[in-house]
Formats: sequence, C-alpha cells, structure tokens
Amino acid sequence: MEIIMVVCNVPAEGLAQQIAEVLVGEQLAACVNILAPCRSVYRWQGQVDSATEYPLLIKTTAAGYAALQARLLQLHSYEVPEIIALPLAAGLPAYLTWVAGEVLSRP
Repeated sequence: MEIIMVVCNVPAEGLAQQIAEVLVGEQLAACVNILAPCRSVYRWQGQVDSATEYPLLIKTTAAGYAALQARLLQLHSYEVPEIIALPLAAGLPAYLTWVAGEVLSRP
C-alpha cells in the first residue's frame, strides 16, 4: 500500500483542529500534524499578498487520496486551497503499516 503525505495550509487554528478531527474521525487520514503558524507570501488575483496560516501534514494512502481531497474541499474556507500530495520514499515499516490500517479503503 502506497503511503503519502498531504500538505494543506489553513487560515485559522480552530479550522485546522476541525479539519484534523474530521479527517482522522472519518478514517480519511491516520494522523494530521498541525504545525505552528507561518507566514505565507503568494500571488492571488494579480496581487502579491500574505497571510498567517497553519500547515497541516496529513498522512494517508494513495488509494484514499481522492476521498480526502474531496472532503478537504468541503471543509476548507479558501476558494482554491493548497492541497498537495507527496509520495513517501521510505519510512519505518511498522509506521507505514499502521497508517495503511487506519485509512479506510475507498473504491
């Protein structure tokens, strides 16, 4: 089973907590790390802007990604949220097995 890490930034700590609880509770993710706030600088609608955001590191399976992405889009407050998936080249086998076991298989 291929394990991936999804990165998603959100604008508020409360939203970060809500998203983490929903994704883990619905078994779309095995674990979500909520990191300390950071400052993001980006171009949006032709303007350079910046915002304080809370990064989420979401551990899931490649097979479960589509369902996780769909749920993130429902929960997120941004029009176009950052949702990117990174393959994991290696990891502790016991941890990767645990992640695979915690994420529901999706058709």
